[in-house]
Amino acid sequence: QVLTLSLLMYPVLRSLALQLHSAVTGSYISGTHSIAFINCINEQIAKDIARAIMEKKLAAYVNILPKSSALYFWKGELEESTEILLLVKTRTSKIGELSDYVRSIHPFEIPEIISLPVDQGNPLYLKWIEESVPRD
Repeated sequence: QVLTLSLLMYPVLRSLALQLHSAVTGSYISGTHSIAFINCINEQIAKDIARAIMEKKLAAYVNILPKSSALYFWKGELEESTEILLLVKTRTSKIGELSDYVRSIHPFEIPEIISLPVDQGNPLYLKWIEESVPRD
């Protein structure tokens, strides 16, 4: 049981150690922040979802990228459409909550909500994201 508990606690302890190291040295921990990609059928829905995300403080910044063409398979058929893409900058720890919330308000049956961790970036910008998005 002690070994099991130790293995379960390792990620938590490692995370705390990295956070302490980051706080002391001022260095960025790769993966602390993420960019989520969310597709929308039109600009109005994109703006509504972006505003809802911001009002819930699930992100520090949302880009609404202009219309683009998309090709994809849906129910065995090749589909073609236009979409608006949201780029959502947030804490990685908020991705689960962000995904759950967007799925609850998004009109698509299966909306695209994927994220990539931020490896590095402007330290002042990353600190601003940290300050803009409350901890869990």
